[in-house]
Amino acid sequence: MAKAKTTIYVDEEVLRATRVAAARVGVRDSEVVEQALKSFLIGGVLESIWAHQRERGIELGEEEALELAYSELRAMREERDSSNAA
Repeated sequence: MAKAKTTIYVDEEVLRATRVAAARVGVRDSEVVEQALKSFLIGGVLESIWAHQRERGIELGEEEALELAYSELRAMREERDSSNAA
């Protein structure tokens, strides 16, 4: 997947913690930020799925919910990629 450059503004202490975390594991700051965003976004999708399930009395296990979340993420990426190609 192609990378895009962006500028974000974060609290100085958050940025410092990001740099420390990146240095500890030997990766770039951007990789820590990207992983954190992915975790946040996937977590939001899971919360949405679980709320939707509770409303309908459906019981999915964590593994099934994760698969559903990844399925939705793949569909979103395919839709984005097809609109970028147009």
